[in-house]
Amino acid sequence: MKEKREIILFFTRLLMLAVMLAVLFGVIFGMTSAKNQDMSPKICAGDLLLYYRLERKYSDRDVVVFQKEGTLYTGRVVAREKDKVEITDKNELKINGSIVNESDIFYKTPAYVDGISYPVKVKKDQYFILCDFREGAKDSRYFGAVNAKDIKGRVITVLRRSNL
Repeated sequence: MKEKREIILFFTRLLMLAVMLAVLFGVIFGMTSAKNQDMSPKICAGDLLLYYRLERKYSDRDVVVFQKEGTLYTGRVVAREKDKVEITDKNELKINGSIVNESDIFYKTPAYVDGISYPVKVKKDQYFILCDFREGAKDSRYFGAVNAKDIKGRVITVLRRSNL
């Protein structure tokens, strides 16, 4: 009888742990891996990203996971609603008429030939998101501003994959 109670207790605890993990990683947190080098050098292909799902307002410079056309992407918020975004002929990012000095971005920011037209006024509940690797990454220069409902969460930590 004692063994049966211990078995029931073990499986009850195991079930509670499974429910807690399902809530944690199904509702509060999300995990995905970086599929490419779009956020290089800070995030590399294969790195594991842990993101917080419950936040709904994002700030400039927040790294977020978002979904477009059924695919998950990672990018950095550079503009929010009511901001005016331009990309100059010198491949510089301009927000509300001022050139943005991004000291930790090592690439120019070219406009895409087949991308959106500038200037762009970011609408309510939208964000303009750019990848750190600015030459060829799929981001708001390609899709346009991202709707808040398409953002899955803010990246809170990166687990670096090394020599796996």
